[in-house]
Amino acid sequence: MTAGPIWVVAGALRGSGDNWLLQRRPLEKDHGGLWEFPGGKVEDTEFPVKALIRELREELGIAVRETDCWPSAFAESGVRIEAAPIVILLYTIACWEGTPAALEGGEVRWFTAAEVRSLAKPPLDCDLAAQLFGGTGERCREW
Repeated sequence: MTAGPIWVVAGALRGSGDNWLLQRRPLEKDHGGLWEFPGGKVEDTEFPVKALIRELREELGIAVRETDCWPSAFAESGVRIEAAPIVILLYTIACWEGTPAALEGGEVRWFTAAEVRSLAKPPLDCDLAAQLFGGTGERCREW
């Protein structure tokens, strides 16, 4: 029997025009070098949007208000015997305080929606991008 799901939150930060912020995973982590929406795990005692606010403060150094986080997509991995399934909740955010910076390794960069769709991303981020920007929902190239 597999463990319960790992709940993860992510932020689709929309900048000026059609620009979206993604971060590159550090090389030493799973899916290292791939681009993803910033975020992280929801702790046992946290509500998802509060976890997202905490994660964005820790990873990017920005302050986000709960009222500026809009649920926009979700993705889930299949149940596997060797690992707990992952569920990612994606929130769209257009307002924050501070300048996003890569505080936990990797890098951050702004991309257009078309560029985001073509980036090498982990499978669940591919699903999120397809939901957010439209598309076939197919898995994109992983590495």
